[in-house]
Amino acid sequence: MTATPVDADDGSGSLTARTQLRLRELILGGDLAPGARIPELALVERLGVSRTPVRAALVRLAEEGLLEALPGGGFAPREFSETDICDAIELRGTLEGLAARLAAERGVGSVVLVGLRDAVARIDDLLAPPELSDAAFVAYGEQNGRFHALLAEAAGSTLVQRQIERVATLPFASPNGFVMQRASGAGARDALVVAQAQHKAVLDAISRREAARADALMQEHARLAHAYLREALQSQQGLQQLPGARLIRHARR
Repeated sequence: MTATPVDADDGSGSLTARTQLRLRELILGGDLAPGARIPELALVERLGVSRTPVRAALVRLAEEGLLEALPGGGFAPREFSETDICDAIELRGTLEGLAARLAAERGVGSVVLVGLRDAVARIDDLLAPPELSDAAFVAYGEQNGRFHALLAEAAGSTLVQRQIERVATLPFASPNGFVMQRASGAGARDALVVAQAQHKAVLDAISRREAARADALMQEHARLAHAYLREALQSQQGLQQLPGARLIRHARR
């Protein structure tokens, strides 16, 4: 039975945001093939919304870089080369390095600092067992995302925070882009222990107001994702656990 399309946004933009989230899931899940025109009417029926939030969501996803506008009209999911992904990871690292440097230079409010320390403490608890369950990896992703979001806030700049949030929406550039892909790999816990040590080092540098060190550490932290990407591309099992793998040009060779 086809869902009845609901009305457009009530002014808050929440319907468009929900539609955008669902569309992103369909694209990263492989339901919408890269390079193929996205059928708006089919999405209206599938998602049970009107064409207005669907069109708005498509435009926003194009602005994020997940979709490309077609010459004849409409949108299609983009393909991403390994270089594209590496550039996105490098950009996030540069911006997060800037956030860490600004946090060290300007100081961090007590609420944000307490939140950062709490996220680190919770990750320590998750990594305490010698082997991690799937639930622990999911919880790690939540606290890791929280740490990175608080770091962006710690910069004390809405401009920097907004740009970090924007680049993190790119496929594979999110701080959690490779967490679940690592869950089944050899030495999975060890990789997260390394990342956690970097979390602590960055937080220590910020607390000591060592701006250059905080910047360099955060950029190095982001580059862990480069190694994870290479591992994923070399492992069929790793690719199957990587959201958006079908969008990687190399993955379909």
